[in-house]
Amino acid sequence: MSMELRTSPHLISDRSVERIMKHVVLSLLPICAFSVWQYGLSALALLLVVTATCLLTERLLNRASGQASTLNDWSATITGILLGLTLPPAFPLWMGVVAGFVAMAIGKALFGGLGNNVFNPALIGRAFVQAAFPVAITTWVPAFSAQRFSEFVPTTLTAPLMMPPDIVGWVKQQGVDAFTGATPLARWKFENVTASAHDLLTGVVTASAGETSAILILLCGLYLAARKFMDWRIPVAVLASAAFTAWMFQLYDPTHYPAPTFVLLSGGLMLGAVYMATDMATSPVTPVGVWIYGAVIGVVTVMIRYFGGLTEGVMYAILLGNALTPFIDRYTQPRVFGTRQRRKS
Repeated sequence: MSMELRTSPHLISDRSVERIMKHVVLSLLPICAFSVWQYGLSALALLLVVTATCLLTERLLNRASGQASTLNDWSATITGILLGLTLPPAFPLWMGVVAGFVAMAIGKALFGGLGNNVFNPALIGRAFVQAAFPVAITTWVPAFSAQRFSEFVPTTLTAPLMMPPDIVGWVKQQGVDAFTGATPLARWKFENVTASAHDLLTGVVTASAGETSAILILLCGLYLAARKFMDWRIPVAVLASAAFTAWMFQLYDPTHYPAPTFVLLSGGLMLGAVYMATDMATSPVTPVGVWIYGAVIGVVTVMIRYFGGLTEGVMYAILLGNALTPFIDRYTQPRVFGTRQRRKS
């Protein structure tokens, strides 16, 4: 009987990086489709332009560094889609190009490429444009406008370095007279008005392109978890810790702090918990570490929403979790079987 010896890694399945990334992209397609159904041509153009920018930047950086093309691992595609989903549908396309370039060049290539990046590249691109273009990043349009499939939002095609046009007149042309231009989180923070759970679940709200139906994001996440392409413990820890923190604050003052359901379903928490916090390169790998990591993100998100100057804190909470990942992994390593814990002298 012959025996074949091989060095590690010992692959026992066909679950490669490319296959995992491809399934993540497939799971994102229904979310993208619903976003386009909500916001029309502007959302479609934004997703395509940002994703194309990420792919082009990845290819150019490969050539500049003399490396083979890495486009076939689907990681740049995921970064482009997630980044596009975090941006407002009315975001100017040239600013989306800037966000895509920064995400790939600074968020990924600067650290050495796939698997070496410390922070989620899509959130790096989002953080950069939030600091660089604060007005554009907070310009919103109503969902399901009448002419969303026949014309672009005026700000979409703004020329580079030019002042975006005022979209108030365009919004009125869509037959929306009472549009405030505020997201559900902004309305709660500044007006103490909460959206209904039905609107948040179905996506009938003003928000970023990816803040769509919360139930749709959950279903897509369940698909990845069922195929074991995602560590289900991370989103569970994020959502559970956020809900518990919101519940504690509501017990303290129910007239000022919203219900946990509003905290879970509003903003980008659902998309961040399912698709961004679970990034394999930037999240812990130890059994205890993933729970700590998710709990930190959930608690920090709620604290920023409640006490910070910004209405949303998911992005910064995940970036903080990414920064803590090496320390979490270091101090939560399981004890090696058959060894004793070293006594302190």
